[in-house]
Amino acid sequence: MENGSEYSVITDIFDQICDFDELMKAHRNARKGKRYRGDVLRFTNDLESNIINLSNHLRWESYEVGPYHPFYVHEPKTRLVMSLQYPDRVVQWSIYDKLYPFYDKMMIEDSYACRRNKGSHKAADRLQYWLRQVDRKPQKWYYLKLDISKYFYRVDHAVLEDILSRRIKDERLMRLLHKIINSEDTRFGLPAGMSPDDCPEDLWLWDVGMPIGNLTSQLFANIYLNELDQFCKHKLHIHYYVRYMDDIIILSSDKGQLAEWKEEISIFLEDNLRLSLNKKTAIRPISLGIDFVGYKIWATHRKLKKQTARRIIRYVSTMCEMMAAGKMSEEKFRRVAASYMGVMGHCNSYGMRTKLNYIYCEYRRKVNEAAKNSQKTK
Repeated sequence: MENGSEYSVITDIFDQICDFDELMKAHRNARKGKRYRGDVLRFTNDLESNIINLSNHLRWESYEVGPYHPFYVHEPKTRLVMSLQYPDRVVQWSIYDKLYPFYDKMMIEDSYACRRNKGSHKAADRLQYWLRQVDRKPQKWYYLKLDISKYFYRVDHAVLEDILSRRIKDERLMRLLHKIINSEDTRFGLPAGMSPDDCPEDLWLWDVGMPIGNLTSQLFANIYLNELDQFCKHKLHIHYYVRYMDDIIILSSDKGQLAEWKEEISIFLEDNLRLSLNKKTAIRPISLGIDFVGYKIWATHRKLKKQTARRIIRYVSTMCEMMAAGKMSEEKFRRVAASYMGVMGHCNSYGMRTKLNYIYCEYRRKVNEAAKNSQKTK
């Protein structure tokens, strides 16, 4: 690997990816939080042999990506998620460990998704910091919210491989990445204008799309849109620009300038990345608040998006019903509730927390009443 300049390239890391110790490290990363799952236990039962076998297949270039297990996630919107076999996840971790540090150094400061020491809360903090800055200025400020249409389902394989090949000069690694990007038995791409739940199986596309859920997909998605980041920062010279995966916010006091940038970005996406903006792309005053990473953000405060709040309330109500029916333990409920409280801890959520406490207290009241009635009948 040659570093030290903007023209740095990866020249010879394939052998490192195939190395026994690297694959063992990748296995430890892949099993985190999943070590008692059946596929992980089966792999671990004969760990050394499985790692050696995986290493040999990679070195001999006989490795093939195993079949995917597809399933749908319907919150906050319908997504087709692809789950890989465990040995494939080990391979992806080994690749990721070598590629991520190299590409991360090339990304702009204000790209926040799937990067270490970044994340959605820091993206929200950054946007709010800017809103506080511009809120002190006399002009009326606006925001441009860019939303890329079906991003993960429309990434063009040929364009992605071209972007990767500019930096990766290791031919064996590129052949391995080609196998991962171009699955032989699973199609990931959607025709324009279609969504996952209304696209017949025979219309899914081979030459576009990335499997949601893959570790490499997260990395490739950032590398792909880094092209747009560099265009916006260095060609258009946009200062107030923040991206969280395919959600992008741009601020300006000039509404006309935002419209011009929107047009130039749209042309760049279509000509260079074969992507398009969807109908959610809009220019509005910042005084209305900005929907971003699950929050509605103003200079002075932020709230959960109504859609997110409704979803949490629905989940908590359902979990209380499941506990009452004996289908969920209090311990599991508390773990999930703690994650929701963490989300709400980053915004103004007193009313929301009060409502959730009321739902839980009602559940406890009904359980206590049922217990008292049970005692009376004995």
